[in-house]
Amino acid sequence: MATTGIRYQPDEHPPTAVSLGLGLQLAVISVTVTVLIPTVVMRAGGATEAYLAWAVFAATFICGAATVLQTVRLGRIGMGHVLMMGSSGAFIAVCITAVADGGPPLLATLVVAAALFQLLLSERLSLFRRVLTPTVSGTVILLIPVTVMPAIFDILGDVPDGSPAAAAPLSALVTVGVVVGVSLKGTGAWRLWAPVLGVVAGSAAAALFGIYDLERIAGVSWVGFPSGEWAGFALDFGPAFWSLLPAFLLVALIGSIRTISSSIAAQRTSWRRPRAVDFRAVQGAAAVDGIGNLFSGLAGTVPNTAYTTGVSLAELTGVAARGLGVAAGIVLMAVAFLPKALALLLAIPNPVIAAYMLVIVAMLFVIGMKMVLQEGLDYRKGLVVGVSFWIGVGFQSNAVFPEHVAEFAGGLFRNGITAGGLTAILMTAFVQLTEPRRSRFEAEFDVSALPRTKKFFGEFASRNGWDAAMADRLQAVVEETLLTLTRRDKGDGQALQQRLLLAAHRQGGGAVLEFIVAPGGENLQDRMALLAEQADDGPDESEMSLRLLRHLAAWVRHQQYHDTDILTVRVEALAPERE
Repeated sequence: MATTGIRYQPDEHPPTAVSLGLGLQLAVISVTVTVLIPTVVMRAGGATEAYLAWAVFAATFICGAATVLQTVRLGRIGMGHVLMMGSSGAFIAVCITAVADGGPPLLATLVVAAALFQLLLSERLSLFRRVLTPTVSGTVILLIPVTVMPAIFDILGDVPDGSPAAAAPLSALVTVGVVVGVSLKGTGAWRLWAPVLGVVAGSAAAALFGIYDLERIAGVSWVGFPSGEWAGFALDFGPAFWSLLPAFLLVALIGSIRTISSSIAAQRTSWRRPRAVDFRAVQGAAAVDGIGNLFSGLAGTVPNTAYTTGVSLAELTGVAARGLGVAAGIVLMAVAFLPKALALLLAIPNPVIAAYMLVIVAMLFVIGMKMVLQEGLDYRKGLVVGVSFWIGVGFQSNAVFPEHVAEFAGGLFRNGITAGGLTAILMTAFVQLTEPRRSRFEAEFDVSALPRTKKFFGEFASRNGWDAAMADRLQAVVEETLLTLTRRDKGDGQALQQRLLLAAHRQGGGAVLEFIVAPGGENLQDRMALLAEQADDGPDESEMSLRLLRHLAAWVRHQQYHDTDILTVRVEALAPERE
């Protein structure tokens, strides 16, 4: 099995200096956007400067607390990986409309409603598994750079008036050159500190040109609390609420998909040896998304979402330890109460921040490509990715019927993630709905159900015109799968008073089988991957069924949720023998 360049996995402990240094980097990257988004929303919506100060404070503190919660994972809440939380850019348009139409109270009410929807989605995520596929998730990840890059390019040359002409390009060039150069050629600790070295070098170059804003730091107090007041809720539920609610729910869905995609990407890049995605951790990430937005609504500020900067940083530095996420979250919470520290971070010149983000976002695009390709790319998946991606690009660049899009739902589809993500969802749902009807069978979850299940799959093979060899193969797969699942649960000491739901349908020249049972222990997909590395001679008797299943099936996917386990098996029809 291939290994990655990860130096510190989530369950390992790098030196404290490494955790603090990289955590500070993540906080620096996130805090600018986290502060900028509520600033844009409140000023464009007509809120007072006093309320703006409150909204920025609340957004920064809540995003920091949500980042810590994502990292530590308390029960079903959080994913246990480094996943930064920050203000959501997808909500900008609808939030501005809400503030303009009903003020911060209407915004707070709509954000709470969207958060409750996200919490419901996280709890029943298994119901959406056929739509929220790696293809959809990877497409959303690919579209994140599309939505972020224009803003990055806009600030790449943003320097104070009267600055030397070479200030912006040279500061950016130094930043990119140091980050990329050290990452490509550095080893050990040098690779870990490549981003820090790049930002420090870029800031030093900026200081030589006089564009590092020291006055911003000197003119603020060390400790402070916003003077604005909480605005309350709009509980009259008037026309403005009902007209904006669908848009908020749609953007909340896109935000949840982004968090789901980010959490899957975080798992893909956090371990030395690739593992099956733990969808219980994905549910935990989506739950924090909802909880963070619930508190954002209660506080009267803009919603948050998962940022993928931690994923890119892990890919770049090889550090995915939880201590990094905890440090970053604590820094964000502290910054909310430390105006001078916030000013120190915000004083980093825009060309330096933009150059650093360019490298991070470029790595994110590669991660999205890997997610799209992880289960193969047939023409259907390729069409979904291609059409959705370019629709997202078109809407983001305001090139698709702008006179209509700009007015619809407060400009909802001017965001590339929203437009492209929804397109990918609809296309994937269409593919699922037009597939052959699934044959279903329910039985007790026990080996005593084998005769009935074998009969069911024998009839399934007959209806699809397969010969006796394919029927025998299907029955063998079912037998070994059921034996493996029941043996696993017996080993975990679980009660067997459960039901087994089987679903099967034809796909191409083969069949796809689904086994849905109550949640069990370890992931069978990971166990099969480990078996591939072991010698085939002298197998453990307890692994015999798993070895046979690995031989009989084209592939096996094991999705573990809090409420259910879903084992999906692909069985190929045998080619007819030539005489």
